[in-house]
Amino acid sequence: MKIDYFKNKKVTVFGLGLLGGGLGVVKFLAKQGVKKIVVTDIKTKKELKKSLDQLKGIHNIEFVLGYHRIEDFTKVDMVIKNPSISWNNKYIKRALANKIPVEMDSSLFFKLCKNKIIGVTGTKGKTTTASMIFDILKNAGKKPIMVGVGQTSVLDKLEKIKKNSPVVFELSSWRLSALKNAKISPPIAVFKNILPDHLNYYKGMEEYLEDKKNIFRFQKSTSWLVINGDDENLKEIIEEANSQILRFSLNGRQGERSVFCEDGVIYIDDGVDIRKVATTKELNLHSKHNISNVLAAIGVAFVYGLRLKEIKKSISKINLIAHRMEFVDTINGISYYNDSAATIPQATVAAIKSFDKPIILIAGGADKNLDFSELGDVIAKKVKGVVFLKGDATDKIIAVIKRKIKSNHLEFEIKDSMKKAVEEATRCAEKGDIILLSPGTASFGVFVNEFDRGDKFKEAVKEIKENL
Repeated sequence: MKIDYFKNKKVTVFGLGLLGGGLGVVKFLAKQGVKKIVVTDIKTKKELKKSLDQLKGIHNIEFVLGYHRIEDFTKVDMVIKNPSISWNNKYIKRALANKIPVEMDSSLFFKLCKNKIIGVTGTKGKTTTASMIFDILKNAGKKPIMVGVGQTSVLDKLEKIKKNSPVVFELSSWRLSALKNAKISPPIAVFKNILPDHLNYYKGMEEYLEDKKNIFRFQKSTSWLVINGDDENLKEIIEEANSQILRFSLNGRQGERSVFCEDGVIYIDDGVDIRKVATTKELNLHSKHNISNVLAAIGVAFVYGLRLKEIKKSISKINLIAHRMEFVDTINGISYYNDSAATIPQATVAAIKSFDKPIILIAGGADKNLDFSELGDVIAKKVKGVVFLKGDATDKIIAVIKRKIKSNHLEFEIKDSMKKAVEEATRCAEKGDIILLSPGTASFGVFVNEFDRGDKFKEAVKEIKENL
């Protein structure tokens, strides 16, 4: 596909939303000379005001809000759907039945981008890993571009890419689903892990994993798959890859061509020599899963072609990102950590296990049809205290804890705001304790998203410090 494809076309944008992705698509189309852009969203004009205000001045848009029209999916040149809209949606099915191309921002980006793309996926850790890869390449002078991380739009990045800039693209299962139709996989792919998630969207784990496999499904024999050698579920699918494999592991050497950690030291095995990269103490990463993330990032740097000397120098300057085991502050000897991006129970379990100090946990929220048995068990055994945020998942976690502790007299604090939750956690904490926001649940209902949830936590901590 060439970028002039869009000129004088009529295109439907299915799902404007409030997080920026839909906005980015509309603004991109407007710049490409699209004859008419139909923006349709089940949300109303009032609900979408924040996004609509940013589209003022674009004159070739028709808004269809609060409902959908079938002609916007059958009498247009293309439909571009929001990642969260299912391919089984009746309007998408109608468009495909009428041979109308249905794309997403990810598939369009891959078709239009001429630069090397490093794709990163996994249930947890993909954002941190993508950010670490970006930092390493940037520190090595490679002028990378970051795409798909957080709430930023995707297609507008095309005009910012320099000739030789590598592209680091975080790919959710939803965005990967579009690559299946396009039969495209990135030449360098990272597969961090696979854990139960989005089971309110997928029928089961098998369907979820099938979308994730698109990260490597269409790779060539010259491509690279950097994959977690410690994940039992991923071990089963490695044989399906046509590409070259580099494993990363927290549990020692994984055979030829791997990046691994042993006794606190990170090594690269290039198939001939095993060479030291750094110690985990030098990198100050706070948790085992952040060490796993950096192993994956080092693996990418290696297959991309950086020399060991460049990798060593570049990883010493990597930055951890917000909402992922983010140290916020220490107040009266109590340390506060923001792990709001922990939206599944396994992520919270990993966060709890990464500390050896007493933890006051802030957890709970909205359910995505997940199993909270392990989380409830770990809370019962390892957490000093817990304050819950209200939500249907909270009730499920509390039920597990009560079964584990076997007491009918347990009472739990459930708060309807982050401010109240942080105040209660602080009241219960003592010097030397850690207050950890790691919900293990989705954020919808009380918060806009997990980023808003983390920001509210940091605001509450700041307010406690100011009121001392």
